[in-house]
Amino acid sequence: MSQFTVAMLVASTRTGSINVRLAKAIEALAPETLSFNWVQMDDLPFYHGDLEGDRPAAVRRFVSEIEAADAVCIVTPEYNRSIPAVLKNAIDWGSKPGDRNVWRDKVVAMSGTSPGGIGTAVGQQHLRQILSILNAVVVPGEVYVTFKTPDMIDAAGNVADDSVRDFIAAFAKRFEALIRRMRD
Repeated sequence: MSQFTVAMLVASTRTGSINVRLAKAIEALAPETLSFNWVQMDDLPFYHGDLEGDRPAAVRRFVSEIEAADAVCIVTPEYNRSIPAVLKNAIDWGSKPGDRNVWRDKVVAMSGTSPGGIGTAVGQQHLRQILSILNAVVVPGEVYVTFKTPDMIDAAGNVADDSVRDFIAAFAKRFEALIRRMRD
């Protein structure tokens, strides 16, 4: 059975982030065929075309880590019905120049959590729109988790609620199945 490398992008830089907890749960509940590499993106300078001639080291590192991965898992909070600037900036760096767009044909899963009732649904819709114009292959469906209680997912990614655990595991299984179809 093939092994697949997944670049994990967490768009929250907050200490104690519930989205980091969700990302850890996804990793823990994913099929063993998925190996996760957590990719830093908060050290990227804001995208600027004048830097294209001599890209900063952080940008070169980020792009090479995305290129090397079979797929990408994005876990993001929702800011003002969209995605955080740190994630949009990383996507912009990866999409330029157009002939070296790292998102093209890359399988991407997205998820997120918030205490609110609709989770990160609107932000994910915006992210789906962005990724579609970059020709990424996005896992169908919405996968957002309402963080009901402070201990629903602990800091190590252990999920206290059986239905949430099953939901996350099913998401990770669908993600792996799409990667397999696209890569094998």
